[in-house]
Amino acid sequence: MLGFELRYNEEMNEVHIPVLLSDVLKYLRPREGETYLDLTAGYGGHADKILEVTRNYKGAVLNDRDQNAMNFLEAKYQEVKPRLMHDDFYSTALLLVESGISFDMILADFGVSSPQLDNGERGFSFAREARLDMRMDESQELDAWMVVNKWSERKLADIFEAYAEERRGRAEMLAREICMHRPIETTTELADLIKSKSPYSHTHPATRIFQAIRIVVNDELGIIERTLPLLPKLLNPGGRVAIITFHSLEDRLVKEYFKEESSKGIESKLRIINKKPIIADNIEIANNPRARSAKLRVAERI
Repeated sequence: MLGFELRYNEEMNEVHIPVLLSDVLKYLRPREGETYLDLTAGYGGHADKILEVTRNYKGAVLNDRDQNAMNFLEAKYQEVKPRLMHDDFYSTALLLVESGISFDMILADFGVSSPQLDNGERGFSFAREARLDMRMDESQELDAWMVVNKWSERKLADIFEAYAEERRGRAEMLAREICMHRPIETTTELADLIKSKSPYSHTHPATRIFQAIRIVVNDELGIIERTLPLLPKLLNPGGRVAIITFHSLEDRLVKEYFKEESSKGIESKLRIINKKPIIADNIEIANNPRARSAKLRVAERI
């Protein structure tokens, strides 16, 4: 534990740069004493700044499904103690709804955290060689290795078409090549295979395939779909919810849910704050390139 504490002290300000931080603060409008739920707290980048304003640590719940993030948060908040919860955000949201707890602010950042990407052993990125993994919750059984090496050719083609948004013909070709070259053990082995079957492009051709595999490993879209209808139940009247997404599939789910919920007339529970998604400006992108694809949508409980 001592080694972790030393590493925490050295890296607490560098481990993760929160995206769209100034915009999150602008639209969530935290005030002293307000309650706060962070469904994807990660390493506390957004939570830090919000809790500095609210100063209501006992009225805050910080959740994450990654045990490494939980260890970090436990070390970070040793003196002032928000409630820490370790689960996927749907399970936590459901438990809080069933407990009758509601909040003035909710934040959900659906992106993979920088430490997950930068830690080669987690297998999220092909920038470093590692066993195919991609699990946000390392205690679950399903991982990227199982998807790549055990799923059928047709099932792989289906997820490449749906979640990598590849054309059907290319999705089928890549699935066939993967099945022909099994077993595939590492991130670089899979990325090199995809690249060898791809035309030149500015972005690595494996990027979207890795995204598709990560989505199914972590049930990312399913968890979002199940969580969105719970948000109004978790908000106090006048409460604000901010959601950050990183690819079009996530953003579409949030956009459509907000639009549907806000168009029910007198039965509407949410009012959309920003009609168009908020994106990072050039200065933020220069300082944090991962903010390039981030989109923020905000709604208010009626």
